Amino acid sequence: MLSGLPVPDDARVLIDYRTADDAGVYRLSDDTALVQTVDFFTPVVDDPYAFGQIAAANALSDVYAMGGRPLTALAVAAFPARDFDEADIVAVFRGGYDKLAEAGVVLLGGHTVQDSEVKFGYAVTGVVRPDRVLANAGAQPGDVLILTKPIGTGIVSTAIKHERAPADVVDAAVRVMAALNRQAAEALAGAPAGSVHACTDVTGFGLVGHASEVAAASDVTIEIVMADVPRLPGALELARSNRPGGAATNQAHFGPLVREPAGLDDSLRALAYDPQTSGGLLAAVAPGAVDAVLARLSAAGAAGWVVGRAVAAQPGCRLALR
Repeated sequence: MLSGLPVPDDARVLIDYRTADDAGVYRLSDDTALVQTVDFFTPVVDDPYAFGQIAAANALSDVYAMGGRPLTALAVAAFPARDFDEADIVAVFRGGYDKLAEAGVVLLGGHTVQDSEVKFGYAVTGVVRPDRVLANAGAQPGDVLILTKPIGTGIVSTAIKHERAPADVVDAAVRVMAALNRQAAEALAGAPAGSVHACTDVTGFGLVGHASEVAAASDVTIEIVMADVPRLPGALELARSNRPGGAATNQAHFGPLVREPAGLDDSLRALAYDPQTSGGLLAAVAPGAVDAVLARLSAAGAAGWVVGRAVAAQPGCRLALR
């Protein structure tokens, strides 16, 4: 729809929307570039404080996925004018503020409007060295794919809306969504130059969608071993009767270029396309650096799972599920 818009021709623009990256990158000098993003969404949990935390962690993740360090944030919010508890509004903002503070990010202000549906998030600005930017493009045949958070948040959030999610499952999902990708990003950014070839965070397009974007930008095909993909407790069971609408959209958009094995379990397929909120980082790592990167993630207090690999581009197939 927007393909007719002019594209930037400023040489200082290092990354923009054309590669479907997580944030834009603008060079300020030889050793500093700005990383900018904005992300907001409707509530995915019932608790307003937790929602604020998750919204902040999600927005910050875009900067972390680019190899950057977030510095400042502006809140973006919409709340109903009537019949909405002011204490809940305060709790949403407080949850976001506390998560920004945990990340060492300064809240500068923001903008709030009236709307019939609650929406909340942030515009975030960070910095990165121009020569250490992590982008969608760059994955190479032979690279190993490492994921830093389990998937299934969309399915659990849908179950929450229908009051079908057990309390322990909800608690586990909230902990994962509210967790910063800071430690994982710092571990990846601190790896020896050339170790990490590409990176993205797994959010609304799901594991299949974001991996497919890496494949398209890098001109490779990505293979994902679903049995190796970590998932939230209870997510596989809930997948049978709790399908978010975004999953069908993801499958319709990305599915034509996805190859599946015969007899793939329907619940595993649902998880593959499940839209995530504040998901983990997905990094393409040189095969000789995998052990070192996993060790760095562990030392930083972050998780890491090997979930697949990149291979030479195959006609008509951006992603293959195994």
